Amino acid sequence: MSATATTARTKVDPAVDRPAGRLRVHAWFTPYLFLLPYLALLTTFVLVPAVFGIWVSLHDWDFMLPNKPFIGLQNYVDLFTPDSVTFPEFWNGMKATAIFTVASVPFLVLIPLGIALMLNRVFPARSLLRAMIFAPFVLGIAVVGVLFRYLLDSQFGLINWFLGLFGIPPVGWTQTQPWAWVALVGMTVWWTLGFNAVIYLAGLQGIPRDQYEAAAIDGAGSFARFINVTLPGLRNILVFIITTTVLASANMFGQAYLVTNGGPGDSTRTAIMVMTQEGLRAFKMGSATAMSYLLAICLAVVSVINFMVLREREGGK
Repeated sequence: MSATATTARTKVDPAVDRPAGRLRVHAWFTPYLFLLPYLALLTTFVLVPAVFGIWVSLHDWDFMLPNKPFIGLQNYVDLFTPDSVTFPEFWNGMKATAIFTVASVPFLVLIPLGIALMLNRVFPARSLLRAMIFAPFVLGIAVVGVLFRYLLDSQFGLINWFLGLFGIPPVGWTQTQPWAWVALVGMTVWWTLGFNAVIYLAGLQGIPRDQYEAAAIDGAGSFARFINVTLPGLRNILVFIITTTVLASANMFGQAYLVTNGGPGDSTRTAIMVMTQEGLRAFKMGSATAMSYLLAICLAVVSVINFMVLREREGGK
């Protein structure tokens, strides 16, 4: 009776009767079909513009003129020739970019780490505090720029009014140095630290608790657990955050354009601002494109060095 029932179920069970080969509902090209939308977008908006940009950088490209003569590497040579028109503007922009990157990246790496360590603890209103810290990141740069123009105004700005309560004279936040850099770095840290804090928080929650328990059993204090457990567990997160923060800081444009307009003088006129003026105001797209590729090469070198210094070596050291 049991054998008969088993035989009957076997005959009516399509999963058993179906040949093994019929379970495959995909062909060899199925994965490529799933990749096709991404490849189409990558080709359209990244690869083709990148190749076309190299072509443009090899020409005296003025899109208002019909003729765009081929000049080879002259645009690149001009960037290294002190007597050329583009040399002082470009390298002044690179200097401003380097100052902002060096000044802002340590704050954008360390402050979010401290905030993430605090938010990783259990305390009342933790979710509300997380939302408040991340909230500025959702604002657009236009909103942040207008907001800080009013806050930093030397005549009726709220920050100078607050400092006046302690007898501190008004500060020209956007008219004098180094206060212009202090203002730009401060507003950028306030605006973007929430993103890095969320990434750190995700990394902290991925560290096994038993590692902390084992370290505590061995007598490790809070600082020793941070050095020997937390930091190694966040190694990959640190590589990601440092790399993306350096790239984002090196591409700073909106803050300086909206708040200081590149001033005082040209001290906060970053490389992206120089490229924008060269290409969209002076209509020298070939020269502007050459600048952008030189900046991209510099950032690629910095990223490679970052990976080499912070990569996880054999043996976990």
